[in-house]
Amino acid sequence: MTRAAVLGAGSWGTTFAKVLADAGSTVTLHARRPELAEAIAGTRENAEYLPGVRLPDAVRATSDAAEALDGADVVVLAVPSQTLRRNLTGWAPQLPPDATLLSLMKGVELGTTKRMSEVISEVTGAGTDRVAALSGPNLAREIAEEQPSATVIACADTDRAAALQAACHTRYFRPYTNADLVGCELGGAVKNVIALACGIAAGLGYGDNTRASLITRGLAETTRLGLALGADAATFAGLAGLGDLVATCSSPLSRNRTFGEHLGQGMSVAEVEQITRQTAEGVKSCRSVLDLARAHGVDVPITEAVVRVCHEGESAARMVREMMSREAKPE
Repeated sequence: MTRAAVLGAGSWGTTFAKVLADAGSTVTLHARRPELAEAIAGTRENAEYLPGVRLPDAVRATSDAAEALDGADVVVLAVPSQTLRRNLTGWAPQLPPDATLLSLMKGVELGTTKRMSEVISEVTGAGTDRVAALSGPNLAREIAEEQPSATVIACADTDRAAALQAACHTRYFRPYTNADLVGCELGGAVKNVIALACGIAAGLGYGDNTRASLITRGLAETTRLGLALGADAATFAGLAGLGDLVATCSSPLSRNRTFGEHLGQGMSVAEVEQITRQTAEGVKSCRSVLDLARAHGVDVPITEAVVRVCHEGESAARMVREMMSREAKPE
């Protein structure tokens, strides 16, 4: 039986704790705030992030990281990507020495342009064979409601990937394995930026043609960057690429798409942040994705446009006009 520690009690961390428990693992869910951990322990529900979903008895909640990590075979990291380094620096001395470190995060670190697995290895000293990432069309609420979904677990060590696959395979959650950690992580990070663009277009009143165009060209943008970094092109046609991109760009449950829709309706980033409670990773990661692309000489026009709207004060309507007036070229 797998003993798992899930560090981060937001909607996705809580949902994945449920998945692990339903698959037969014993799980300790770590919440930063003691009052949240106490509420989960007392009610078997994370009413703040996942209301109405009862957690299995095999999920324990605590605000003590050392307690959560004690004896864990698998450590699941489910915090906002830009807080990973700070949080992990505090947790690193308490990590079991042979535990598999599984990232649920989809972002690129600001300043360093490192993927989450690279941050994990740098902070903990863990070899790449111990670090894995999970990515796919995984909207937390739908999975928590046990709607059928699939995902990808990427790890250089195929045995660890297979062990993780077994630890979270349920009747409603189907994990596949993949050795392409770079591609899976980039697919998860860049799709948040493309989803912001799709949300902006929806907020401006544009429909399915616009969204389909952005998804398709966004996939091309993601693939170009991935190939420049050594990823496998086939990864971007799979669950961690196209699958995740379609779900995040299309669903009203997507934080990034919803955030973008507010921007398209004329709100500022600060105004949207005031009315939303959960992290839209693409708002910050769009800058680091752009920095990463520029460092490798990769053209990413949609990402550039999102950065201009989110961080440089450009209006959403002007962004669309500029993108449509780009020089015509072969597909």
